[in-house]
Amino acid sequence: MVALSTWFRYISNKFDYSLCLSGKTYINGKVADAEIIHAIWRNFLHGRLTFLHWNKGEEMAPLIGPHGGTLLVRKLPVPDPTRVRIGDVVVLKDPLNSSNFLVRRLAAIEGYEMASTDEKEESFVLEKEHCWVVSDNNNLKTKEAYDSRTFGPVNMIDIVGRAIYCLRNAVDHGPVNNSDISTKQDLPVIEVELDVDEMAKNHKAS
Repeated sequence: MVALSTWFRYISNKFDYSLCLSGKTYINGKVADAEIIHAIWRNFLHGRLTFLHWNKGEEMAPLIGPHGGTLLVRKLPVPDPTRVRIGDVVVLKDPLNSSNFLVRRLAAIEGYEMASTDEKEESFVLEKEHCWVVSDNNNLKTKEAYDSRTFGPVNMIDIVGRAIYCLRNAVDHGPVNNSDISTKQDLPVIEVELDVDEMAKNHKAS
């Protein structure tokens, strides 16, 4: 049973998400002045903070193995440095194929100086609203890892969520190792929205 304090934290997270999402659609001209309050409550009452994403490959081993894993992903309507942090495992659009999604770990954000191990390459600073993502599997060669070392900096607007729980099989599952702040913020979301049985069904279907 979920504690009352957890419900309060979850509701706070949900209301914050609703405000951000509604504000985003308002700024883009998709919601009129008279509809903004209705949009906020609609998102708050009917929306979930998470979605399921199935991923396969060795790039994020041991988090996700070659046989695949089902992720519970927290939605990020505004993936700025105050909501997604270095160390977080994120789901993002493939920079070279926007119809695909990648799972990678956020390694650096805007303002960070990036230095190459190749002395012939000059260092550079990540531009505003850009980030650097890497695979977890250090045993892979650069091209096999298929991360920012291959396709370069990523626009943070391409980040759609943060992975907060992973199911590899019915007996092997647990929270994703993210930054300390994000882990603390995601706990009430996991406690309220996590359904391992649902994840298992999705995993089998994939």
